[in-house]
Amino acid sequence: MENASKALIIAGAILLAILIISLGIMIYNQAAGVVNNNSMTEAEVNSFNQKFEQYIGENVRGASVNALISAVNTNNMSTDDESERVTLEGVSANANDNTEAPTYLKEAKNGQTYKVEISGYTTGGLIQKIKITSNTTN
Repeated sequence: MENASKALIIAGAILLAILIISLGIMIYNQAAGVVNNNSMTEAEVNSFNQKFEQYIGENVRGASVNALISAVNTNNMSTDDESERVTLEGVSANANDNTEAPTYLKEAKNGQTYKVEISGYTTGGLIQKIKITSNTTN
């Protein structure tokens, strides 16, 4: 009788150990899922890019270029994540001295047209660089 009670105690201890190990694995997997889920979904990437893609084209008016520059400035000032910042190259790409989140000057002329193109993406598919070149010289 004494051996049977010891066997039941050992079996209970083994089941309890298996239960604790399983619970630990389950908690680890949930925590790993939260840590690895910091990247943007495809819908979030499309939404982010759409803010800037509406200004892309061959003959973009100066007012639209200035609106693009405002959108870039707003985006850069509202995010702390460096990978979500957009930089401008070419015409109207003069930035202030704020290295944290540079703001670009709206220098596009209303009577002029510009070519606006995406010149770089991040590894996550976010627009990273936009190039603005003048079509005419007025």
